[in-house]
Amino acid sequence: MPPPGPVFAFEVNTFDYIIVGAGTAGCVLAERLTASGRHKVLLLEAGPSDERFFVRMPIGYGRCFYDPAINWMYRTEPEPALAGRSGYWPRGKLLGGSGTINAMVALRGHPADFEEWAALGNPGWGWRDVLPYFRKLEDSPFGPSAERGSGGPMKVADVSAQTHPLCNAFLQACEQAGLPRSADLNGVNSEGVAHYQISVHGGRRVSTATAYLRPAMERAQLQVQTLAQVQRIGFEGRRATQVHYTVGGELRQARAAREVILCAGAINTPQLLQLSGVGPAEHLSSLGIAVVHDSPAVGRHLQDHLCIDHLYRARVPTLNEQLRPWHGKLRVGLQYLLTRGGPLALSVNQAGGFVRSRPGLSRPDMQLYFSPLSYTRSPPGKRPLMNPDPFPGFMLSAQPCRPGSRGHVELRSPDALQAPRIVPNSLSDPNDLEDLLHGAALLRRLAATPALAGLVAQEMQPGPSVQTREQMIEDIRARCSTVFHPVSTCRMGPDPAQSVVDTRLRVHGLAGLRIVDASVFPTVTSGNTNMPVVMVAEKAADLLLADATLNP
Repeated sequence: MPPPGPVFAFEVNTFDYIIVGAGTAGCVLAERLTASGRHKVLLLEAGPSDERFFVRMPIGYGRCFYDPAINWMYRTEPEPALAGRSGYWPRGKLLGGSGTINAMVALRGHPADFEEWAALGNPGWGWRDVLPYFRKLEDSPFGPSAERGSGGPMKVADVSAQTHPLCNAFLQACEQAGLPRSADLNGVNSEGVAHYQISVHGGRRVSTATAYLRPAMERAQLQVQTLAQVQRIGFEGRRATQVHYTVGGELRQARAAREVILCAGAINTPQLLQLSGVGPAEHLSSLGIAVVHDSPAVGRHLQDHLCIDHLYRARVPTLNEQLRPWHGKLRVGLQYLLTRGGPLALSVNQAGGFVRSRPGLSRPDMQLYFSPLSYTRSPPGKRPLMNPDPFPGFMLSAQPCRPGSRGHVELRSPDALQAPRIVPNSLSDPNDLEDLLHGAALLRRLAATPALAGLVAQEMQPGPSVQTREQMIEDIRARCSTVFHPVSTCRMGPDPAQSVVDTRLRVHGLAGLRIVDASVFPTVTSGNTNMPVVMVAEKAADLLLADATLNP
């Protein structure tokens, strides 16, 4: 169906590939597909450039989380299992996408995550299949090895010497609680705790926009169009051949001689497919959208990580004293401007790792985060990083790695400018609640170790009055929240009734259309999802180029 609103005259340009979304994956593909000089590529992005001070300053993501100019700022539907709360889901709307406003934690996940992908009917996506791409994408701080890469576009920093001293107390507490230390969370054994490695170089954020897209923008084969709102994909029969989009209210159309590649992310990719007539036929018909292809899994199988935070008032200085008062802001601001160092050059998620919350588990089930600051007085769902509590505090967080709950994303209307309906169905799997209870118990066990107990003046949240199982459940329902890892809404798999793309990321039942972003994950990885998305894009680039060679 035609897009809503006025239609203006346009001219049609033809490219070999049209990439929709200049997020984490789209920037990778733009570079890799134009490197040979043989392919002409159009990259469309709904948001603006990433050349902004608070985008490039690492801790500036606290402000970017709430900036509508560069953030879709989605809200979920009210969640019955979360005390009726509506979750806040920031998603990047600028070059680099969500990888340009995230917390920069550089983690691959657990090797078993990818073995599970392969076991679900996706040969070629097991750990040994994807490891070369993880090595290819990175410039490791530890140099090349069988597990780590060197010289890749994504610079990964070891900031252990720069983190707050309280991180060492956290790591010591983990050891006292029987949790192992890890020499490298991205190395041969990802189990254990350590200082987090982050995507920062020279005191500035590293995203795929800076690492991949900037060099590629010098090439004549690449055209980048920002502030381009895609309305729909156009088809000739069952082949995707066009993209209809607006720039400043003017409708434009571009043609793809080879393929249209959707890289709009786990929310916007299923939205765009449904706007284009690809999705659950009954839902599309109810909105008056002509069905091009009945694909029931589009928008389904949504997964996300939830975490629970425990906040503590501290007896020793934390980042609160540096980031809260005006003189502290002035001091760290000058430090950053003069040296590109200090707290503003880091993430606040400074330590953590993958651990087993209890005996008898075959692999880590919990990701831990340690942040040497606290936000007990922030509005619900918001943590302005430059305004922590006016007293010393820190935060321990636990995130179950493999949630069983499944949600969905669907259109509210055929208007491309209207946000889709996001229904996470959080805690619909009872095992997820049990996992969060185990996580909360582990946080209290850590706080009670000699390394931390002497530093704790008070447990502020959930507080000492919360003790029974029922009270802990009530606290989890009232306070647990997303860590912004939505995936799997166009998941990869062999069955078109249960998945959207095949192992080459081609949309089942259609030609000339692929998806390359977190929506294709068969299941969510154990930890942060940004580096796995870069890996998927690197592998997808090889698949696309191989197919182009076979079909010149």
